[in-house]
Amino acid sequence: MDGAEPQAFQAEKQLVRDYYAALDAGQDVARYCDAALVFRAFHPVGLRTGTEAAQEAFWAPLRGAIGPIQRRMDVFMAGRNQMDGFSSVWVVSMGHLMGLFDAPLFGIAPTGKLVMLRYAAFHKVEDGRITEEAMYFDLPHLMVQAGYRPFGPQTAAELVQPGPMTHDGLMFGPQPPRTGEETLAAINAMIADLGTWQSGLPLEDELRRTWAEDMLWWGPTGIGATYTIPRYAAQHSGPFRAAFADRSGTGHICRMAEGHFGAFFGWPNFTARHLGGFMGMPASDTKVEFRVIDVYRAGGGKLHENWIYIDLLHVWSQLGVDILERTTRIGRV
Repeated sequence: MDGAEPQAFQAEKQLVRDYYAALDAGQDVARYCDAALVFRAFHPVGLRTGTEAAQEAFWAPLRGAIGPIQRRMDVFMAGRNQMDGFSSVWVVSMGHLMGLFDAPLFGIAPTGKLVMLRYAAFHKVEDGRITEEAMYFDLPHLMVQAGYRPFGPQTAAELVQPGPMTHDGLMFGPQPPRTGEETLAAINAMIADLGTWQSGLPLEDELRRTWAEDMLWWGPTGIGATYTIPRYAAQHSGPFRAAFADRSGTGHICRMAEGHFGAFFGWPNFTARHLGGFMGMPASDTKVEFRVIDVYRAGGGKLHENWIYIDLLHVWSQLGVDILERTTRIGRV
């Protein structure tokens, strides 16, 4: 990531934009993807191999249920992946897929009304083709819009989440490399402090090392969104740490940044043993894995906003609870 001149990544960005246009229109996308595409998605889709398998498992059901799809992006960026020594290029986007919910999707009954599926996606581009894709989506948020209650009371707020406060997340053109380096450094500092929850500092003091005081944490349905360091500590970070033990180190497939934005994802990001209390669930003493995408906005050496995608349906399936099946069987509330 060295150098003063902008790193354009224009060919990779254009490829992904063309891929999105074809996807959203229901057109053939084979020319944009490697035949052996590795496609990672949230429960109930999971890991799929091949463009056709990804279409059959996710995109075809989505288009059959919700449409016409309008992609409303809030962040779009590209960069080199720190996790392989900055050798590969990944393109990342975040926002909502919007449409009319007119047919069932994964057992969720339609509403005939406008819905927004919150998503974040990573695309590895090699030799003019997308070879890996991580498509993480907040399915419980869609369920809430359809009148279901998949989880109990949240510690933070439930809402349709906006994009960056600065409105500068769509980086279709080149960005100064130094800004991206500073963003990545802020993310890495936070990860180093996070460690295994053993920094030795009081939680709020630990957070202040890398987060702005007026931080915004846009969490998934089941946890919710929260604002400022004290409320984030009280409404998510503190309860989460109290509910789990033996947190593993952080492992990512990709970690990158461009401009004031950066992101990472893992499969999984980490594991931890559930002690009980998280989202109202009883203790299980079971180690579970967390599949997560984080998208950040940084500035002045601190993190200001963080959009989080956690596969909570997968978390609870590891504890023997099929939230999707149970909720759709019970029906709307």
